[in-house]
Amino acid sequence: MFHWLSEHRRKQLTDIPFPTAWEDILRHNVIHYCMLDVAERTHLHALIQVFVAEKHWEGFGGLELNDEIRVTISGQACLLLLGIPHDFYRNVLSIFVYPSTVLPPQRRLGHFEIVTSPLETVRPIIGQAFQQGPVILIWDAVLRGSRHPEQGHNVVYHEFAHKLDMLDGAADGTPPLRDRKEYRDWVTVFSREYLRLKADVRAGRKSFLNDYAATNEAEFFAVATEQFFDKPLQLKEHSPELYRVLNEYYRQDPAQRTGRMTCTSS
Repeated sequence: MFHWLSEHRRKQLTDIPFPTAWEDILRHNVIHYCMLDVAERTHLHALIQVFVAEKHWEGFGGLELNDEIRVTISGQACLLLLGIPHDFYRNVLSIFVYPSTVLPPQRRLGHFEIVTSPLETVRPIIGQAFQQGPVILIWDAVLRGSRHPEQGHNVVYHEFAHKLDMLDGAADGTPPLRDRKEYRDWVTVFSREYLRLKADVRAGRKSFLNDYAATNEAEFFAVATEQFFDKPLQLKEHSPELYRVLNEYYRQDPAQRTGRMTCTSS
């Protein structure tokens, strides 16, 4: 019954014509939108309509949320879903948006906690994804990444890749896959490429994926996702096997879209 009600509500949302103003936002703010063909854009429109309506959005730090913010974020988050079976990120209930880089609060010690080592240094963040909590995004970083994919840093792709990874209950760099064959292939390729990157970082060798991807397997998947969509030709040249397994997972081929513009920014 609940599934039927959900599907009925979603159909009502997607039966509404996609707002022209929303399409203008995508054309102006999301460069990847203009690399999609007509069918892909139509599909993305439907995903965005449901995503915007179903998630709880909240602005912090004086940021007043508007359609530009919601649609720009939704367009990128839903691009990841374009080719895969999904339930609109069922593990994302809330999206919190700040205007610019913020410092998270210092972790407080428990009443009976004994300090045996220095507390971890608080660092500025541009995004965070929590296993049982919201996605936090910084608006100026969102806009910079969506308008300039050539820079290879996209906080929305990064954080929502984490949420895809977490769908099976663990942030371990392996999202839910189709079958055992795909799991074996994924583990073989990702383990090899992750260990190669860690060796490069230890040796001080320059690598296509940034050093942060060597933090752990979850960050490796999130950074690789950024590069898969933002710099697909370079990723394909650097690691054709890594590109292949991401292509098979996302069921998209961003390398084929490179240089293709199906709309013009307004």
